[in-house]
Amino acid sequence: MSGHSKWATIKHKKSALDAKRGKIFSKLAKEISIAVKMGGPDPEANSRLRTVLIACRNANMPKDNIERAIKRGSGEGGESYEEVRYECYGPAGVAIVVDVLTDNKRRTVADIRHVVTKHGGTMAEAGAVLWNFDQKGLITVKKENLSEDDIMEKALEAGAEDVDTEGEMYEVYTAPNDLHTVLQNFEKMNLPIGEAKLTLKPKNLISVENKSAASVLKLMEALEDMDDVQDVYTNLDITDEAVAEAMSE
Repeated sequence: MSGHSKWATIKHKKSALDAKRGKIFSKLAKEISIAVKMGGPDPEANSRLRTVLIACRNANMPKDNIERAIKRGSGEGGESYEEVRYECYGPAGVAIVVDVLTDNKRRTVADIRHVVTKHGGTMAEAGAVLWNFDQKGLITVKKENLSEDDIMEKALEAGAEDVDTEGEMYEVYTAPNDLHTVLQNFEKMNLPIGEAKLTLKPKNLISVENKSAASVLKLMEALEDMDDVQDVYTNLDITDEAVAEAMSE
């Protein structure tokens, strides 16, 4: 199993806990607002909004929450969010990219710097880390009764680039501009979609010893827990033992 898949697995389990606390609803609401601000409130004409609404559906986000976020994005009161990306190094030199939606960049960068430093990492200059990642479209598909051969065949037919079959869900990768075309093809095939979004996929993974890997995971989770953070990416490659240790804490 690749390091990317393992981190995705941890995030998938953690998202279930976040949903109980309402934290995931807050992140989705921000994403809805920015999507509406950029492309309008009609999901048929706004592909970014359409994909985030899939995530809302899978998180069982209440309809009222969704409607309020759409109104905020349309300018009917509420905060105005800005997309910002930060780069940093974790323990053992692992590369980390942090995407945020914030209404106060000065506050957010100070908070991120504090968390990164506290967990043994350092902030990096723009571009110092990002070169090691490719932007891709990512669609997760629930395995259910879908075999590896089935998902490979359907992904190829839909126009995807690659499939990772080793995690708890199938991870289907596309060229960034093909994400919504592949998603539409999957929906026509009635596949059980988990989420669909643009992501960063590491070009080269870094393997570190279990203790350092656990430290990186603690940093990643601390970043994910921040209110302004929407997503966190890493090139960490971790062992099953390190995953088990991280999930047990």
